[in-house]
Amino acid sequence: MIHPPARTTRRGDLPAPGRRRPPDSAGAVLRAILDHGPIARSSVARATRLSAASVSGLTASLLDRGLIREAPEAAGPPGIGRPHVPLDIEPGRVAVLGVHIAVPRTTVALLDLRGQVLAQRQDLHGARDPQSVLAALAERVAALRRRHARRRILALGLATGGWVDAVSGTVVEHPALGWRDVPAAARLAAATGLPVFADSNSRALLRAEQLFGAAAEQARRSAVLLFVGNVVDVAFSTGGVIHQGPRSAAGAVAHLPVEGCDEACSCGRTGCLQAAVSERVLVRRALAAGLIERPDIHGIVDAARAGSPGAGALLQERARLVGRAAALLHDLFDPEVLVVAEGGANRLPECLATVRAQLAPDVAATVRASSFPDRVLATAGGAVALDQLYAAPL
Repeated sequence: MIHPPARTTRRGDLPAPGRRRPPDSAGAVLRAILDHGPIARSSVARATRLSAASVSGLTASLLDRGLIREAPEAAGPPGIGRPHVPLDIEPGRVAVLGVHIAVPRTTVALLDLRGQVLAQRQDLHGARDPQSVLAALAERVAALRRRHARRRILALGLATGGWVDAVSGTVVEHPALGWRDVPAAARLAAATGLPVFADSNSRALLRAEQLFGAAAEQARRSAVLLFVGNVVDVAFSTGGVIHQGPRSAAGAVAHLPVEGCDEACSCGRTGCLQAAVSERVLVRRALAAGLIERPDIHGIVDAARAGSPGAGALLQERARLVGRAAALLHDLFDPEVLVVAEGGANRLPECLATVRAQLAPDVAATVRASSFPDRVLATAGGAVALDQLYAAPL
């Protein structure tokens, strides 16, 4: 049984923080340019099924806001009649910021409109209380903005684990950090002057897969994303729409029971999925065995890649448990693609193979590792803001 966990506005290009707006015509045009650019206006009209006049007006507005550019270098050889100058996503004038709050550290990143991470920094928490963490984040955001002052920052996206209410931008409950009812988006908006949007790890990363992922087309039809870090959560979508639930609490699988696990969970029970596969547990075991020197999941993965049998065995055991959870989720949702964002599966083919081996052979190939293996956390925060942009850019 899965146990659920017991607006600031400003002028600009994005809607006020709150529930994601459904895609509009401008969003359809911008998404077509993202998918196919450089692309002629006439091809945008065919891809979006909008009239040529509508596309002309919308692209003029997108050009005016610096979200797209004309790309004459991509035009074909001169022909008869008026030349068609293709359109592409603007690579240099604008950007978004992404913030991720993990249990041991924060990540602050700058992303362009194609989701590429241009810069990032990670810092261990000095203190874990909300006031200290958010104040430190505001300072790091300001520093990153100063270093990249030539880019206009459109918004800031925040991703974290636990139960996140995307409508209010509130971290309702994050047991691993000890946070409850923290209005994180509003506090960061007040400190930075930016529109701030917040969501959970898994929903943020599923949005990234839909926008920029290796299997974006399938992810836009139906998808499940299983995020495994110190926190474990799930996102699922059909018809391109990610389900949040009336309380924004969908995707809570942390306490899914795991047979044979005696690790104590924060809920007071033993045998919960999150306790069995969390990075905290894996790192503790690796340190006790002398497999790593620093308390970090990447050290275990690096040791396994370097040939450490002990590190490889730890990651394989975790992959088997993750695969069993993935099999249950696949049976439940039957998605076109199931993405597993987990440190071993992201970087070690043998761990991904172990995850797939837990599923029926006819569906194992639908399981994929994250499209962003070396920048999962940086991408998560930025994707929250980018999803808003591509839904309703004007």
